Amino acid sequence: MNSYLKLMCSGIATLFVFSGCNHSAPEETIDEPSPITPVQVTTVRDSSLSEFVELSAVSAYLEKSFVKANINGYVESAQAVLGKQVGSHQLLFSLITKEAKSIGNSVNKLDAGFKFSGISNIRADQAGTIIQVNHQKGDYVQDGEALATISNRNSLVFLLDLPYEYHQLITQNKSLVIILPDGTKMTGTVSGTMPAVDSSAQTQRYILKVGAGKDIPEGLIAKVRLTKVNHAQAQVLPKSAVLANETEDEFWVMKLINDSTAVRINVKKGIENQNTIEVLDPKFSKTDRIITAGNYGIADTAKVKIQE
Repeated sequence: MNSYLKLMCSGIATLFVFSGCNHSAPEETIDEPSPITPVQVTTVRDSSLSEFVELSAVSAYLEKSFVKANINGYVESAQAVLGKQVGSHQLLFSLITKEAKSIGNSVNKLDAGFKFSGISNIRADQAGTIIQVNHQKGDYVQDGEALATISNRNSLVFLLDLPYEYHQLITQNKSLVIILPDGTKMTGTVSGTMPAVDSSAQTQRYILKVGAGKDIPEGLIAKVRLTKVNHAQAQVLPKSAVLANETEDEFWVMKLINDSTAVRINVKKGIENQNTIEVLDPKFSKTDRIITAGNYGIADTAKVKIQE
């Protein structure tokens, strides 16, 4: 009897358990829609890109002429002023001999046809800038003594100390772009080189000749560009279109395969400048749409919406 009651109780308990399970609500699975990212797109274009090395060069005037006295006497007048631009054969000094200064025009009074003045005019041999003045009016000078120094305007060069590892680039660059601090660009050519290398810096000095006609102070530091690689027909994209991993050894772009889906395309990067990047591989068509804004962090086959 006890066994029968125990069996009945166990059966009733089991029924209650299954009854409770049957009344629990079934779980429902809800598929969330994929996020749609607003993007902006562009297409590839062909452009000329160059990779260059930028170095510093210093302006200098190689030729300097000395204005010298040709008699013993006094400086009667002086038109030479430090920093003044002078032309060829321009009058700079007038000298008078000691004897002429002493006797004045007494000789001419005795004989009017003698025309003695004792004045000697000193002129500039070449056009340039007066960088040093040694004597002023009233000074006594001797024959051959330097009165002033003029830098030859046509002897302007830039001195480039080139690291020896780049010396082969000089032969590849027939003309060099020289950029002054104010943004002015000049064209220079190599006119000579020093036959020695600085032992500590391992640089060799090159002389870059530039065109005349521009007054540039000596000691001005400019930038010189040596072109390493030049691609005339490069396939380029804006820099914002090309993404990279943290170590920057892998690059890719997000390309639209239709109006709402973007896929990841790995690319091989070439030359880059401030605004654009060359894509060496793969070759895109002119109609391929590449994302430039909204591409950061989106996954492959992401859902997108093009914004104008």
